[in-house]
Amino acid sequence: MPNDFLADLDERVDRLRHQVHRAAEVLRGSTVEVTEYDPAAHGPLVSFDGLAGYEEVDRYWVNAPYAFVYVGFDPENDEHHYHVVEPGLDDFEQELLETLYDDIRDALIYDAEYDPDDPEAVLKQQMKTLLEEYGVDVGMNAFYRLFYYLHRAFEGFEKLDPLMKDPHIEDISCDGYDVPLFVYHDDYTDIETNVTYEQEELDGFVVRLAQQSGRHISIGDPVTETTLPDGSRAELALGEEVTPRGSAFTIRKYSEDPFTPARLVELDTFDLDQMAYLWLAIESNKSLLFAGGTASGKTTSMNAISMFIPPRSKVLTIEDTRELTLYHENWLSSVTRDSIGESDDITMYDLLRSALRHRPEYIVVGEVRGDEAMTLFQAMNTGHTTYSTMHADSVQTVINRLENDPINVPRAMIQSLDILCVQTLTHVGDERVRRNRVIAEIDGIDQRTGDLDYSTAFEWDPTSDSFDQRDSTVLDEIQDERGWSRSQLLRELRNRKRVLRYLTEQDVTDYRRFTALVNEYYAQPERVVERVREELDEDVVVDAPGASE
Repeated sequence: MPNDFLADLDERVDRLRHQVHRAAEVLRGSTVEVTEYDPAAHGPLVSFDGLAGYEEVDRYWVNAPYAFVYVGFDPENDEHHYHVVEPGLDDFEQELLETLYDDIRDALIYDAEYDPDDPEAVLKQQMKTLLEEYGVDVGMNAFYRLFYYLHRAFEGFEKLDPLMKDPHIEDISCDGYDVPLFVYHDDYTDIETNVTYEQEELDGFVVRLAQQSGRHISIGDPVTETTLPDGSRAELALGEEVTPRGSAFTIRKYSEDPFTPARLVELDTFDLDQMAYLWLAIESNKSLLFAGGTASGKTTSMNAISMFIPPRSKVLTIEDTRELTLYHENWLSSVTRDSIGESDDITMYDLLRSALRHRPEYIVVGEVRGDEAMTLFQAMNTGHTTYSTMHADSVQTVINRLENDPINVPRAMIQSLDILCVQTLTHVGDERVRRNRVIAEIDGIDQRTGDLDYSTAFEWDPTSDSFDQRDSTVLDEIQDERGWSRSQLLRELRNRKRVLRYLTEQDVTDYRRFTALVNEYYAQPERVVERVREELDEDVVVDAPGASE
């Protein structure tokens, strides 16, 4: 008989023996002893030897001990590649995973004892029960490799989960079917990944993201903007109606802990003089507008400076998609809503009108684009302190947008805006950075020309990557309103700058600690300044803001 036939016969016999053995195991059941994962005892869950043609430049965990990221550099094409490494499964384990997924999903739906506070324990118990019912005896290494994919599916973002867990990623872009995802990495900027989606998989994932966020998406209504359960902002498109390459999404990652003003100083987005100026302006109820291009950090900065709002002041925030996080006790958050059934949409304009009836001291609006801008400036003109953002790349562009369609705010109302910060995403050397390009003050209407007049309080010098400070009308107004002398104003700025320098040098990145010290300063400024001076071991007296300390 031919050797090929004998080999094929032997393979069939081995396969039949395996099936009989598996059937016998199922009939008698099995016992799975689940223990905590121990790499020394159970072995590593992932292994990876690198990519051919790439030089390894970085490797770090995003979900230890299950998933890590490998960053390689291709010298031939002069580009980096972002490669997600996850546990491997053989054919049997892949089939077992699919069976477990279906059965555990049904079990979780009908499990009255499901504990949402400890989903990992619930998932492990469900896996143990089902594996014993199947009669499958798996080692702990295989158990935890299966557990990773099930947990990723039920509690995470499926295939996207490692990217969502990577703290170095700001944006994730999926441009269509079978197209590699791109991410914006804080070390390597825009970089291609090894993650792709097939058509059915991507369509289902986009629908799931929308449903989890309480939004509707369909072929008839294929585009939606939403906030994901973790707070990230997502723009979703379904099918090929408006995106010919297939379903697509862009996710702007959400930082669980918002940036503090100290963190923005550390990143050189602002300097200490600017932050001390903004702190005093916010306490003195000056209205601010942050402008800039996409990803220039407008919302991040507005969220950060809101930590200067005095404690117990009533704050109301209004947003299209939830991005603002305030560590403030007297804070009312409101978000727009699409129509449900026969009801009307609840727009930012509706929320802003309602906000005025809540009698807030500070109103923070996510972004102004249309009708809500008129109401926002009406609120300014009636004495409410307001903060907001808008897309514009210069002071004059902001004014032009406000005065023309579709916003159309009268020039006389715009002069109630006190401060305008314009931010930019730019390069300093080879590094991509965010800088506050200018802080301008609205001075009113020029009686000769009728144009809106403004002056520059701070301006970024790209040549030296430093900030120049000039005279400030807002500080003069604060001095008069408080009844201070010039030396008192300068001392107040100096003290706040000192506190901010202390927070920056101490690397206070937690917004709770930052806000706690700011609130303590409001209650006991002398005590805080004295403590900070001792911590800084500072003896030199500063005569003016901006002077060397």
